[in-house]
Amino acid sequence: MQFNQYSFLLFFSMTGTVSAQQLSSCPAPEAGYVADESLLAEQIKVKAKRAEIRQNKLATFEGDVTIDNERARIHADNATIDKEKTQLTATGQVSYQDQQMSVQSTDVRLNTASGQLLMTDTEYKLTQFGGRGSAQQIKIDQTDGVELTDVSYTTCPEGDEDWKINASSISIEEGELWGEAVNTVFYIQDVPVFYLPYFVFPVSDQRQTGLLFPEIKTSSATGVSYEQPFYWNIAPNYDATISPRVMTKRGVQLKTEFRYLTDASAGQFNVEYLPEDRELVDQRDRYFYRFLHSGKVADKWQLNVDYNGLSDDNYIVDFGSDYYNRADTHLYQTLELNYFSANMDFSVSFKDFEVIGDHQSNYRALPELKFNYLSDPMAGLEFRLTSELAFFDNHMQEQPKATRLHIAPSVALPLRSQWGEFLAEATWLNTFYQQDNIENTQLAEETTRSLGQGRIFGALFFEREISWFGNSLKQTLEPKAQYLYTDYEDQNNIGLYDTTRLLNDFNGLFRGQEFTGLDRISDNNQITVGLTSRILDENSREQFKVSLGQIFYLEDNQVLAATKDDDRSALASELDWQMGSKWFVHTELQLSTKTDKVERSSISLEYRLSEDKIFQVNHRFVRNLSGEQIDQLGLTASWPISENWHWVGRWYKDLGTQRTIESYMGVQYESCCWSVSLVSQRHLSNRFDAAGMQNTQEFESSINLKFSFKFSGSEGQKGRRKMLEDGLFGYRQAYLIN
Repeated sequence: MQFNQYSFLLFFSMTGTVSAQQLSSCPAPEAGYVADESLLAEQIKVKAKRAEIRQNKLATFEGDVTIDNERARIHADNATIDKEKTQLTATGQVSYQDQQMSVQSTDVRLNTASGQLLMTDTEYKLTQFGGRGSAQQIKIDQTDGVELTDVSYTTCPEGDEDWKINASSISIEEGELWGEAVNTVFYIQDVPVFYLPYFVFPVSDQRQTGLLFPEIKTSSATGVSYEQPFYWNIAPNYDATISPRVMTKRGVQLKTEFRYLTDASAGQFNVEYLPEDRELVDQRDRYFYRFLHSGKVADKWQLNVDYNGLSDDNYIVDFGSDYYNRADTHLYQTLELNYFSANMDFSVSFKDFEVIGDHQSNYRALPELKFNYLSDPMAGLEFRLTSELAFFDNHMQEQPKATRLHIAPSVALPLRSQWGEFLAEATWLNTFYQQDNIENTQLAEETTRSLGQGRIFGALFFEREISWFGNSLKQTLEPKAQYLYTDYEDQNNIGLYDTTRLLNDFNGLFRGQEFTGLDRISDNNQITVGLTSRILDENSREQFKVSLGQIFYLEDNQVLAATKDDDRSALASELDWQMGSKWFVHTELQLSTKTDKVERSSISLEYRLSEDKIFQVNHRFVRNLSGEQIDQLGLTASWPISENWHWVGRWYKDLGTQRTIESYMGVQYESCCWSVSLVSQRHLSNRFDAAGMQNTQEFESSINLKFSFKFSGSEGQKGRRKMLEDGLFGYRQAYLIN
């Protein structure tokens, strides 16, 4: 039986989303109402055990009454529809459900003319957000919105309300982004904690101006720290976050972030400022700034900016940073304009650095122009042109300066198939230098370097079906070889402006160059051989991989920066092994075949049961890195202690000095409606003295306590993820030593 009527719509919304991961004891969000597809607009469908219609003016329904329309459902013991009074009344045990909420009531009245819905003596649940509560009366109007009288709200399970909010009234007007609450009392258990006579709150998932959750920390560097972020939604494509931070040891710091987004660009500007740092003898001002921009300026043209600066070497050490860490030695100051097309790219960049501590001052490229061109294949051949023009300057005025022009045409014959690949390539490397400020050096004022380079590379791919531990798998065998020849020319009259020695792993053996930049190009007459074998499962997922490779030098290098003590490189190897579904091993090793000593190595053993059940042991060793030996052991772990408790930790020890260099432990309790986390951390402070030398003996300790309520079911999960991210900082499955 169907009746025409005016449509009605329940309007009620709140901010937040519910995480997909729920504690097992927490009630899962209920599914929203799904309308019968056969229902037409402006129609309702009524089902009941007994129905009576009087002269098409009054309809009475009794027994298991269900009233559906396209937006909502009412289920009641009894219901009447009075056409003359335009009134629908449902009594007895009444339930109301739409896509946003479900309500239990004893009396529901709907004015079919105005669409106003009135429910009394209610218990409600928000289907999308996991919240629930009660209200003496809920009034919903299509024009005015929704109003709840004598209302309570919590996200805690029924019968276990650790917290709740009571208010005399809550109103949300149609189309508004904010709701209003009057006479609000916040309770923990049954104890009132604070009272607000009036406040407004967001009722949509759109960005809104207001206070964010504060952060409280204590550390030996700052003392007790309280940071209160304030979010300002300036416009749909502009916003800002202003965060005063009070530190008992240092004073009041102001942190600001401004973001913008246009059709063609996006960017961010950060400024942090602390006036008169009380912890310093001279009480000078401290600051940090950062400007990031990426945008399209024309068709195929892109502009990128990354410009950073700070007041002193110890700013990041003392206050931390969301963008850099205490081990960084340089901050970028770059401006770059790029052009891209199918066969050509061009860039103009200005590259400078802010040097932290007593580190070698890097050369800045002001400017650097690059032009690259790759032709379409002709008769199987590819022609490539690589070129660069750069001017190098240094903050230290006594250092040499240079203008460098590099042009490198090449021709290549690439052949590729399913069973292998082959590449023959010839390149002519031409570089011109004009160098200034070279008094009392062996550098030449003007010099030209022309080198020929030839490379032949080949690889084959074999595979076969095997049986391993009773499983049908596929094994590959991938040998590869490369011959590389490069002319020699004396380069001692050229300065080092953007060039350092590269470290070799297995893939680096086939790189064809030993230096970054262009100031040194090694003479080569060498053969590189390598072998990789993989084991793949029936879905072609890699379960095991091992690689071995080595370079054999047919002649000694004459370029001094590239000279070696042996006629072959260290033997480089890599191994990855997925042992079942939970265990994973990764290791890299570089073994000197002359001394039979390990030059570099890393090994990682991981047990991963789920996203938050991880245990990893790793070790890394470098015999000589800038004159120092690195020998470190690390443990990283994340594990639930019980249903509500979770633990995260990491620990690193320097085996050479037999001391712990970093420790981190965080524990979090999480219920359905609130969470608390406690994090303790100790690490090297890495502070710089007045001469810019870094102290490797002092340690810094900190404790962070965070307490949050789940007003929408998502904040606690976010807190757990944040603790996991901080606790597993640096975690990765493939740990590369270089």
